[in-house]
Amino acid sequence: MAFDGVTIANVISELKKELLGGRLNKIAQPEEDELLLTIKQPTGQKRLFLSAEASLPLIYLTETNKPSPMTAPNFCMLLRKHLQNGRITEISQPGLERIIRIEIEHLDEMGDLRRKTLIVEIMGKHSNIIFCDENDIIIDSIKHVSAAVSSLREVLPGKPYFVAQTQNKLDALRTEKEAFQTALASCPQPVFKAIYGSFTGISPILAQELCYEAGVDGELPTAALTDTDYDRLYHAFRHMMTAILEENFAPNIAYKGDTPVEFCALPLTVYACGNGRTVSYPTMSALLEHYYAEKNTLTRIRQKSADLRRIVQTALERNVKKYDLQQRQIKDTEKRETFRIYGELLNTYGYDAQPGAKSLKALNYYTDDTVVIPLDPTLSATENAKKYFEKYGKLKRTYEALSSLTKEVKAEIEHLESISAALDIALYEEDLAQIKEELTESGYIRRKGNAKKQKITSRPYHYISSDGFHMYVGKNNYQNDELTFKFATGNDWWFHAKQMPGSHVIVRLGNAEELPDRTFEEAAKLAAYYSRGRGQEKVEIDYIQKKHVKKPNGAKPGFVVYYTNFSMAIDSDISGIRPADK
Repeated sequence: MAFDGVTIANVISELKKELLGGRLNKIAQPEEDELLLTIKQPTGQKRLFLSAEASLPLIYLTETNKPSPMTAPNFCMLLRKHLQNGRITEISQPGLERIIRIEIEHLDEMGDLRRKTLIVEIMGKHSNIIFCDENDIIIDSIKHVSAAVSSLREVLPGKPYFVAQTQNKLDALRTEKEAFQTALASCPQPVFKAIYGSFTGISPILAQELCYEAGVDGELPTAALTDTDYDRLYHAFRHMMTAILEENFAPNIAYKGDTPVEFCALPLTVYACGNGRTVSYPTMSALLEHYYAEKNTLTRIRQKSADLRRIVQTALERNVKKYDLQQRQIKDTEKRETFRIYGELLNTYGYDAQPGAKSLKALNYYTDDTVVIPLDPTLSATENAKKYFEKYGKLKRTYEALSSLTKEVKAEIEHLESISAALDIALYEEDLAQIKEELTESGYIRRKGNAKKQKITSRPYHYISSDGFHMYVGKNNYQNDELTFKFATGNDWWFHAKQMPGSHVIVRLGNAEELPDRTFEEAAKLAAYYSRGRGQEKVEIDYIQKKHVKKPNGAKPGFVVYYTNFSMAIDSDISGIRPADK
């Protein structure tokens, strides 16, 4: 997906309409590289979300608020000091660069009018939010970039702000026909690559769209272009630039089947053929928030869960190694019964053994087969029998001890895999809090002496089936136990992915006598989706009434047993299942 210069132009067009003249009422920094600005307007309150996160830089208008830390970071405090109640006077973009300049005027401590600039750079891992004075001298930035990090430009307090020129691209908005043709002709590569490689703000998908509108094969080498091709390409190019200059944007997401493949601020007719389709949005902010909200949440929660994942993975690897070693040791005890039989046969037929013999043939009365028993020639038959019984006894004790230990280690592996699965489906910090508590209770995290248990606010997922039945999904082992053994009644239905870590799914039967087939299938899909089988074409799901599900004494959280059940194989697509809160 391309957050290109044209997308920025569309966002700026929206910001001008909504924010110009507004006053900065609140400035918050929810994350170390995010800002959430609340702007007061006569038409109401607006929120502007800014992110310089390396993997997902964003800027858009939103109605969603985000919780802020108890103590505001230094950058946030600096902005509040200078910009609180400041008025937004101008929002601009240099050319089609991925840069947004927000000009703000405010009164300083002496009551004099001052102007400051908040500059947002949407440039992948180089993204930043920079605060400058009226002379474009950097006051501070959300990320500091020293000469040791970048030889092109330092972003530090006191340094002049400028846009680093790393690519010799032309300004697409001001390119005439001759320069357009010269730029393409000097790039010996496919036409669409030459277009986005020559002009600022043009993404690969826009270049492909331009070729499609011009009726020129985008994969054609520029050397093969005719004068007619250049005429058609430039005509489509000017039409596109005019739409940008006149702010005639049409935000849309292109799909192939049900999968979003691209978004753009201009119509993507290139996806109109075949099984492609586009979905339009009233604003680019609405499009970006819809597309990136979940992705941004997942990115953040992945970062915040990194320490927990490392703890679980380390413990899991250690237990798997221990289990493999124990399995090998158990395999080494498989000869124990052979040694016992050798001892018994020597006690029975030992009188046939010749002094100094290295073996003895005897009839195995358990199987009626003749066996050859190896002997130590320095020992008598009775002494050889005693030696075999001693080996048998040692291996038997080893086997019995390992059998118990392997069950414990196997249970621990399953427990850790279930915690890992819970981390995979966690979406919010409160979900992680409950998982961290489970790891603490299990001894994997040491509780600090004066630390109190965190208040648990996470709740199971809640869905409504197409037939109106309430379906609940546990997010972790504690919630699984609570759902199954405290929340569900005996006749409610219980679902779980077969022989793999996953969530318990409870369907409340209510006053109904039986669940419809469609509800059974939807609950099974939830169990498949919230399990390690997510994404597989078919996942086998066990389901049974809750009264048949038991928890053994001393079992790990989330572990249950059942001895009779139904099963079905189903996909993990839950796109058609409605969450209860929507």
